[in-house]
Amino acid sequence: MPVISFATSKGGAGKTTSAIVLGTELAEGTEVIMIDADPSQRLTRWSTLSPLPKTLRVITSRGERFIQDEISDAQKQATFVLIDLEGSASRLTSFSIAESDLVIIPSGEEQQDADAAIETLSEIELESRARRRSIPAAILFARTSAAVKSKLEKHIHAEMKNVGRVMETELHRRTAFSSLHNAGGGLRQLDPSDVNGIAKAIINAEAFTAEIIDILEETYHA
Repeated sequence: MPVISFATSKGGAGKTTSAIVLGTELAEGTEVIMIDADPSQRLTRWSTLSPLPKTLRVITSRGERFIQDEISDAQKQATFVLIDLEGSASRLTSFSIAESDLVIIPSGEEQQDADAAIETLSEIELESRARRRSIPAAILFARTSAAVKSKLEKHIHAEMKNVGRVMETELHRRTAFSSLHNAGGGLRQLDPSDVNGIAKAIINAEAFTAEIIDILEETYHA
């Protein structure tokens, strides 16, 4: 079953948020296990805020000595396995990337985010060489504005397309996405009387999820 990791060396790029969005969207139709492999344990905290769907489980990794077994066990139990990785390079991150069918690299539209994405791509390439297999990766622009892009933002997008695959779908900066960390659950469990723009966030999340599925299908048929 597909293993999708979320990795970036820069905090605040939307790594955990994008993992939550994908996990809860996939869980609308199938079994999903999410592994929290980030010492900050933001994913674990989110999972305790409200009841999760029966199709979604969150496991807190016990560390680098256990991560490969945790991934293997999760694959036997769920259709999709998602891993929220720590921000810095480590053996745990290396082991997880090596087991991944796809690595998503969230990035903002600032130069330091782009630099971190390039650094993460280099780590994935090194792991690919060590494992003697191609590990697919895609850059996800997250926490972006839906408005017209500035000259700098256009430059950063062009720079990223020169170094790796960039997802067509962006996860825009939306109140509904950030509210997940306070309310728990998925977008469809948010209260419209408390959170604005849920419908648009769901449309954005559905497009994001559909593109991930497309990338995985391309990988399997390549």
